Amino acid sequence: MFIAIVQIPMSKRSHDAAVEAARNSAPTYTALGAKGLLKKYYLNGDAGGGGVYLWESEQAARAWYTPDWERRVEAAFGTKPTVTFYDNHVVVDNEAGKVAVDGKDI
Repeated sequence: MFIAIVQIPMSKRSHDAAVEAARNSAPTYTALGAKGLLKKYYLNGDAGGGGVYLWESEQAARAWYTPDWERRVEAAFGTKPTVTFYDNHVVVDNEAGKVAVDGKDI
């Protein structure tokens, strides 16, 4: 798996405003399931907004974060986002009671 963390410098939103914005954009990310997006966690805090994205592969992630994507985000929020990419080899899932290495339970 592959992780992308998107950070958008902006003021922290109220709970209701953050939830409303997430609900409005959720269909975009639901549709990305067909292109390799496994999960998105919306971020809202003192450091800004953004998301943590879990992708099937690096290729799938990098196909989404294009210069055109960056221009759309900048136009929407009035500031440039930053994207940081990470390989993800090990996952501890306490809800499921599992640890996985490279997608396989150990």
